[in-house]
Order: sequence, then structure tokens, then C-alpha cells
Amino acid sequence: MTSNSMPQFPEAYWTQSADLPTFPKLQEDIQTEVAIIGGGMTGITAAYLLAKEGKKVALIEAGRILNGTTGHTTAKVTAQHGMIYDELLNHFGREQTQLYYQANDEALQFIRNLVNEQQIDCDFSDQDAYIYTNSQQEMQKLIKEYDAYEKLDIKGREYLTSIPLPVEHKAAIVMKNQAQFHPLKYLKHLVEEFTKMGGQLYENTTAVDIEEGTEPKVTTRDGHKVSCQHMIVSSHYPFYDVKGFYFSRLSISRSYILAVKTEKDFPGGMYITAEQPTRSLRYTEMNGDKLVLFGGDRHKTGHDKNTHQHYEALEAFAAETFGIKEIPYRWSAQDPATLDKVPYVGNYSATLSNIYVATGYRKWGMTNSTNAARLMTDLILEKENPYKELFDPSRFKADPDVKKFLSVNASVAKELIKGKLDQPTTKPEDLANNEGAAVMVNGERAGAYRDEDGKLHLVDTTCTHMGCELEWNDGERSWDCPCHASRFSYTGEVMEGPAETPLKRLSENG
Repeated sequence: MTSNSMPQFPEAYWTQSADLPTFPKLQEDIQTEVAIIGGGMTGITAAYLLAKEGKKVALIEAGRILNGTTGHTTAKVTAQHGMIYDELLNHFGREQTQLYYQANDEALQFIRNLVNEQQIDCDFSDQDAYIYTNSQQEMQKLIKEYDAYEKLDIKGREYLTSIPLPVEHKAAIVMKNQAQFHPLKYLKHLVEEFTKMGGQLYENTTAVDIEEGTEPKVTTRDGHKVSCQHMIVSSHYPFYDVKGFYFSRLSISRSYILAVKTEKDFPGGMYITAEQPTRSLRYTEMNGDKLVLFGGDRHKTGHDKNTHQHYEALEAFAAETFGIKEIPYRWSAQDPATLDKVPYVGNYSATLSNIYVATGYRKWGMTNSTNAARLMTDLILEKENPYKELFDPSRFKADPDVKKFLSVNASVAKELIKGKLDQPTTKPEDLANNEGAAVMVNGERAGAYRDEDGKLHLVDTTCTHMGCELEWNDGERSWDCPCHASRFSYTGEVMEGPAETPLKRLSENG
């Protein structure tokens, strides 16, 4: 059940406060120089950059642009990506780790400069980014992370014993002069500039297949084809898995956000805990007031049936720290992470030189997506880029890739078997309004949801990606896959890939 102070349905502040243009559905076969699949921050930034270089670009999006992960982020624009730099030093060495920081710092400066030069009205503000802890165990990790900052000569670094938050803490590290913004207002400007330059953009156009070759083609669900010289797959989770095997090299997790009008004033800055469950804080402006975003409570997608408890945990944290006047918005986000925590950006596979991919931002998409767009633009323009090797999707580091690969795929196998053995005891008639569950219908497992008006919606719970059995997500009213994190609405429509095909709808009579 939803807390009395929380909205009944999830809705992101960003998507509700940005007046985005709409675009037509692709209705014919077209030819272009660069085809981009995915209308999030990566795809739109790449489209803008390539059009600026004189390339003819067409972008297709399965739903509405900027309505996926980009519209559900916390929108911290920072090179501070949690406790990552000490780990990267151990796995990649100093040179490659330095490049990771440098790439993300350059992405921050790129966004800052573009906002200033083009006077983009997107609530951009400079903010310090903090990692803090109240755990003695995490203290040692925090000290190692700060040592990594010093080895990498990270700008604006500082070790602190006090931060301006009303939370218990032992220490913190800060990366100064980072930033925050309204991501959709920023990207709306890029969309407008892209279309002014002749860029083509199509919404409600789902890509379902790719034909490789010197002139690759993407086929849409309606059978139309987009032919091109270069193709970018920036669909968050790579939908085309004939090559690359990304489903076996990515782990997917969900996290949650409450947007709160607080009783106490928020001091500014961006914060995240070193320990789990993560607590993330930042604010944004809403009608002249501060709206504080409380985020965290990450878990693997499809592995938690009572997802509403994560919103409740954030609500308790918000009440304890700043007090709650009102919670106008709540939402969640889904993010893939790579085996070694560095994004995959570049050629889709070692044998595909004109098809590119970007994925695995590990919840730090504002700078990583900008990096990805800039890198893929350089690859298409045949320009040198210092980050090509670092982000190469075909790379393999024995440590930690082997252990992580085995762990991810053992979990998938376990979930696949467990789902097939599941025999629900709930019946459709047991469900109250606004309640969903796996049920038995005509001797077969099915998914049932009874809506506010009492109408029953039944779907086949076998994921259309690779056949795992879906789990009901009560916080989002969706069916989620515990294997590869596809998500479907209660009516069976695809909400998140890699699945491309909707679920089969069922009736109680078979």
C-alpha cells in the first residue's frame, strides 16, 4: 500500500515539468548517413554533435523521447561516481583510471560550457559532491578512496570530518565544483537545435532487428527500414544480441527517488553514502521552492516482490533528516552495470566497424552518456579519441570480469529454473482493486492485475526475451524479469528492454 503522504502512482518530476516537443512515427523506409536507436541523453547528444558536423542523422525512439532512464535520473553532473576510483586503480592501473576521471570531468565541462554559451535555461548550478559515511567499516574504504583522489590529482578534493547535513557521519570526501541541472530542459534545447539542422526524429518507432553490412539497416516493428552508413545503438540496454552477448555481461538494478518539499531548509550540495543501502540527496527548484530528491535503496531488478518498501525507507529517511511537508513525486530508475564497472562504448563487436553501442553507465549517466556521445561521434568522423581503448566493449579484464561473469550468469540460471518451478496459490478472484500477483489460470502460471475499476488484466508471465518467469512489482505496477531486467506494463507492453515483444494477453476462459 502507498503511504498517505506519497503519490499513488510513480511519476518523475523531470518528465512532468518539461514541455517536450512530439514527433511522428516512422511510416516509410528511409536512408540516412547515421541512424541512432534510442532517444535518451546519449542518442540525442550524439545526434546533435553529428548534425553539427554536417552529418545527415535520423533518430528513432520506441516511445517518447527522454521518457526512459534519462527522464528518471537524479541528474547529478559529476565525475564523482560513488566509491569507484580506488577500485579502478586496482583493476585498471593509474593511466586508465586517470582517463576515466578525465573523460567524466571533460563531460562536465562540456555540459557547463554548452549551457553558458547557448544560454540554456535548465536550472544548471555548480554544486560540491560529497561521499559520506557513518560506518567504521566504510571509513577505511573512504580513506582509500581519498588516497585514490590524491594519486589521480583530482581537482577540488578534500577530506572532511563534518558536512552540512543533519545526519550522523564520521567523515566525508568532497569533489568540489561539480554540477546539477534539469536534464530534460537541457536536452530539449539539443533536440530543438538538432531538428533546426535538419535532423530527423521519430517517436513510437520500435527497432526489432539489425541487418549488418557496409550499409546496415535497422528494421522497425512495423516493418520499415532505416538504411545508413553508421548506426548507433543507444537504447539503454542493447536490444540486438546476435553479437556482443551483452545480456551475459550486464547486471541490472533498480533504485528509487522521492521528491520532497521539506520542513527544514536543504543546505545545497550533492550527497551519497559510502555504505548500503545508499542514500543520495540533491535539490532542484520547483516554483521557487526547493524540492529535495532523496534517492537510493538499490536492488537487482525482479528480485524483490515488495518494491514499495524502498519508497517507504526513503520516506522514513526524509522525515528523520529534513521533515516532510509534501511528497509531490516519486519514481524509480533502472541501470545496467558492466562486469568491471566501466561503460561499454564503441564498436558493437570486434567484427562490426560501423555499428556502435553505449551501455552500462552504472547510475552515473549524465557524464557517461556525454562521454559516449562524444566518443562515438569521433569514431564515426574517424577522429582520434584518447578514451577509445578504455571504453572498448570488446575489452576483457581477468579480474574482476571472470568472477562477475560467472556470478551474473549463475544468478540468471537460478532464476530461470526457480521461475519454471513456481506454482502460485493465488487465484484471480483473490485480488483486490490495485493489486497484482502471479496466479494460476487453467493450470498455467499467469500474471494478474485488478485495476482501480475492478477490471482484471491477465498476461502470460514468460518473458519474451529469453523465457524467464516475470515477478510482480507492486511499487511500479509492472512485471519485471529477474534474469535480464526486461519490464512490462500490467497490460503486457514493453517498458524496458532487452525484450522487444509484448506479453501475450490472456483471459480467464483460456
